[in-house]
Amino acid sequence: MINQSFFANRRQSLAEQLSDNSAAIIFSAHEKTRSNDTEYLFRQDSTFYYFTGFNEPEAVLVLVKKDNGLQIILFNRDKDEIQEIWHGRRLGQAAALEKFDIDQALSVDELSDKLPELIAGCDTIYHDFFDDNDEFVDGLLEALKANPDCKKTCQLSDLRVISDEMRLFKQSPELAVMREAAKISSAAHTRAMQQCKAGMYEYQLEAEILHHFAMNGARFAAYNTIVGGGENACILHYTENESTLNDGELVLIDAGCELHGYAADITRTFPINGQFSAPQKAIYELVLKAQIAAIKLLVPGNTIKQANDAAIEIMIKGLMELEILNGDVRKLIDDEAHRAFYMHGLSHWIGLDVHDVGDYGGKKRTRVLEPGMTLTVEPGLYFSAKPEIDAKWHNIGVRIEDDILITANGNEVLTKDVVKTVDEIEALMSGAN
Repeated sequence: MINQSFFANRRQSLAEQLSDNSAAIIFSAHEKTRSNDTEYLFRQDSTFYYFTGFNEPEAVLVLVKKDNGLQIILFNRDKDEIQEIWHGRRLGQAAALEKFDIDQALSVDELSDKLPELIAGCDTIYHDFFDDNDEFVDGLLEALKANPDCKKTCQLSDLRVISDEMRLFKQSPELAVMREAAKISSAAHTRAMQQCKAGMYEYQLEAEILHHFAMNGARFAAYNTIVGGGENACILHYTENESTLNDGELVLIDAGCELHGYAADITRTFPINGQFSAPQKAIYELVLKAQIAAIKLLVPGNTIKQANDAAIEIMIKGLMELEILNGDVRKLIDDEAHRAFYMHGLSHWIGLDVHDVGDYGGKKRTRVLEPGMTLTVEPGLYFSAKPEIDAKWHNIGVRIEDDILITANGNEVLTKDVVKTVDEIEALMSGAN
């Protein structure tokens, strides 16, 4: 668990990057209806959580930076005995003022009245553009314009330009949580391999994974778990998890837990009966070779593009050796022939969101990697039952995904605890059976 002094330091760091005579407004997530009068379990907005560690809805953090100094205000829900009997405890203002290093804690019911007073005279208002609160912020600006005491025109600026860059670089307390999330998730994948057998349903393997998450302090998955057996492994975001796992096929599991807000993201592919067939092994080892090469390249000074280019070249050459592709290597690369079988990217940032925020350096992902960045490495090859390829490759879908931290000297594979070579997988599954 990250302590409150760390969140306070983040707020100070944010304030230092705000322009003079400005205010930042950061909204919590809203509760969302699941059906009729029931709600989805609440999940806090990642940026709000990043600066507060506060996990209640209907809250707003405001930083006001003027000539007379910095003021930090939290608007949150009032204590309410009846609501707390029905829906759970609320922190309230008195406890918020005691718990957080803030200057004021005010009722969220006062937001519309108090906020214009607090930010009056500011030149710039920062908030996350294009979210559910745009209409409120636009109304706030109109109220400021109508105020005869406000002689300046207030401009809007996208807070994410600052906050996303901050979130991209993980610090030690965050990394401790991410390592634990990776450890729990790795063990869950190991459990799935050990429990898997032909005749099970995909959702039963999903249950094994979610059980392990919850029993180890991670109540939630970071995203909808993918358990795709056979042809379902060729659907990139398959989440139905309703089919039978058949003898002789592979199963692809993409699953990671969320711990104290931070995500893990692991994919492993393995044979349902514990033994790879020759075609399955050939594809699997090709993907693994590409992943290992990519991980070696994901170090300070390099880019995701460099690693992806290397992975693509390895897979294209391998597909040519397997006679799945034919032609000139360079032309196949230039023509993006791999797209028929590898149609997604190699990597994404990971943190408070499983697809975390931060600039990639454009679509080609040419940003230079630096220590503190955390990202996934996930090449894959997928062969649906297309008539143009030999039937022995049909319905083989393989993805291998790990989470890594860029370090000063290279990288650290956070999810190294779950096996991924053919021999390791077969040995593990043989021992379980």
